Amino acid sequence: MSLIPSPAEFEGATPFAPVHQGAWQCLLLVEIGNFAVLRRRLGRDRGQLLIKDIAAAIGRIVEGPPPLPVSPQLMEVRLAGQTRATLDDALARIEAAFEPPFGFDDEPFNVDLVLGGAAVPATRLDDVRLIEEAEQALCEARVERVPVIREVGCSDAVVDRIALSRDLTGGISRGEMFLHYQPKIHLRRQAITSVEALIRWQHPTRGLVSPGDFIPIAEESRDIVALTLWTIDQVIADQRLMAARGQNLRVFINIAAALLADARFVRRACALVEQGGTKIGFEITETSVIRDPDSAISHLKMFAAMGIHIAIDDYGAGLSSLAYLKKLPARELKIDKLFVTQLTSSHRDPLIVRSTIDLAHALEMEVVAEGVETQAALALLSVMGCDMAQGYFISRPLSLEPLLRFLQENTCAGLAEGARAPFHGIATSWKRA
Repeated sequence: MSLIPSPAEFEGATPFAPVHQGAWQCLLLVEIGNFAVLRRRLGRDRGQLLIKDIAAAIGRIVEGPPPLPVSPQLMEVRLAGQTRATLDDALARIEAAFEPPFGFDDEPFNVDLVLGGAAVPATRLDDVRLIEEAEQALCEARVERVPVIREVGCSDAVVDRIALSRDLTGGISRGEMFLHYQPKIHLRRQAITSVEALIRWQHPTRGLVSPGDFIPIAEESRDIVALTLWTIDQVIADQRLMAARGQNLRVFINIAAALLADARFVRRACALVEQGGTKIGFEITETSVIRDPDSAISHLKMFAAMGIHIAIDDYGAGLSSLAYLKKLPARELKIDKLFVTQLTSSHRDPLIVRSTIDLAHALEMEVVAEGVETQAALALLSVMGCDMAQGYFISRPLSLEPLLRFLQENTCAGLAEGARAPFHGIATSWKRA
C-alpha cells in the first residue's frame, strides 16, 4: 500500500500534455538520496521492489511516459507542458508527495528524493544539451538540497543575471520568498536544539531559483539588505508558531559579509530582534570579518550583547585566522562540510577536525559539524567530542509544518548513541592513527 496521493487529489494542478505535444519539454532526474540506507534495511531484493514502487508512484503523480531507470537509485522522468510553470508544478507535486513517509509492505519509509532537471521550449529541443543540463542541475540539487530546474537556451548569461536582479526586488515584496529549516542535533543531549533558516525563491516563471544563483546577485544589487530583514521578520513569525507547538528552538540566520559593516542594517536588524523577543542566532563567515574587521567586530559585539548567538560558518574553507577568531564573540564554530564529507575516507581530515574541535573548546565555543551524511561520520564525530551535527543524515531542510512533525516525532532520540556502537571499530582505528 502506498501513501502517495493520486493525481486527482492535487486540485488545481495544471494538466500535462503527452510528452510530444507540450510547448515545453523537461528531463527530470530523480535520485534516491538515501538509497544505500534503504537497501541495508530491506535487503537487495526488497530494496529493488521498493524502488519500483517509488517509480510507479511518480508515474501516477505526473502524466507521460513511465519513469525510466538509469541506475539502482536514479531514474529519468520525461515531462511536457504548455507553459514553463507546468513543469515547476510537476516538480512541486513530486516533492510534496514524498514529504510524508512512503508506504511499502504496510511499513512507512522516509524517502529522500534529490530532484534535478532541465527544461527547454520544444522548438529548441536538443536531447544532448538537455541531458547535460539535467545532470548539472542534479549536481546542484545534491549540494543545495533543494530541487533545481535549469532552463536550456538562455541567450546570454549576463542578460539572465540582469533579469534575475530586476525580478528579485519585486519578488521579495510579492511574497515569492520562503524559508526551509535544517535541524542541528546536540550529540550529548540527544535532541534538536536549534535550526538554520535557508531562504528559497519560487520565481513565477523560472520556478525554484537556486540560492547559489540569486544570493550573489542580491549582494551585488544591495537587495541583500531587504532579503535579510525579510528573513529575520519571517523567522520571528515562524518561531512564535514553533513555540506555540512546544518547540522553543533558536533559529540561525546567515548574514552576508557586506552587511556586517552596514551600520543602518545593524540598527534595523537589532530593532527587529528586540521587538520579536525570540531566540535568534546569526551565522557569519571569517572572510566577512576580514573585509572590515573593526566595524564587523564592533557590530558582532552589539549583536552578542542583545543575546543573539554568533556562529562562525564554513570554518576551514577560507583563510582561517586565529588572530580574528579569538576576538569574535562567537558561541559556535561550524566545521565546513568539505572536511566532514570525507571524514571516514581520509587520513588527514580526521586530524584537522579533531584539532578544530579542541581549539573551539579551548575558546569556549561549541562545535557544529556541517554536511553529516553517513552514520559512520556521525559516530566518529561523537567520539571526537563534537557537540552538534547538521546534515542530510539528520534531516534535509524542511518547511515549517514538516519540521514541526519531525520535532514532535522525536526521530533523533538515540541517533548518535545508536550510530556509535556499530562503528566502534572506526573510532578505535582513528585513535590509533
